[in-house]
Amino acid sequence: MEEDHDSALVERCRNGDRAAFTELVVHYQRPIYNAAYRVLGNAEDASDIAQIVFLKVAERLDEYDPQYRFFSWIYRIAINESLNLLRRGAREEPLDEDDERADAESPGPESRASAAELSRRVQRALMSMRGDDRAVLTLRHFSDCSYSEIGEILELGEKTVKSRLFEARQRLRALLKDLMPA
Repeated sequence: MEEDHDSALVERCRNGDRAAFTELVVHYQRPIYNAAYRVLGNAEDASDIAQIVFLKVAERLDEYDPQYRFFSWIYRIAINESLNLLRRGAREEPLDEDDERADAESPGPESRASAAELSRRVQRALMSMRGDDRAVLTLRHFSDCSYSEIGEILELGEKTVKSRLFEARQRLRALLKDLMPA
């Protein structure tokens, strides 16, 4: 159903309906930002990538092939732009220090503090990994993409996606081995 809605919006955009483009931006802005943030680990860079993605969508909407899901097409642009930024030597700060201080100063139950620490550890481990590993892990575990969707986004076969995901998980486990039960 969502894909039908996206297709209708894309068609309206192609016919010059600016409100339809605004609707696409509103719908995909957060997921695109989140995917970029998980790959880049930097809020400012993720925000920049989200803006770039929507500029590219506006410029290249006529290149979109409706036989594929719009979701996959826009995510592919976001992941590729994020990986390109990494290759150009973007900053790779694991977390904003102000966010860390705010988390540490917030009163709350012990379990909430423990969950926040675990989240920081996972994010730091992800940021120490190669961009390709971060992309496949982000798409599967943070964006809930299926293997076939990841394949569409990264332009890989489903078996290759499964293999890369397996290897990326192994590397992540090794980085977080002290958190694993004995």
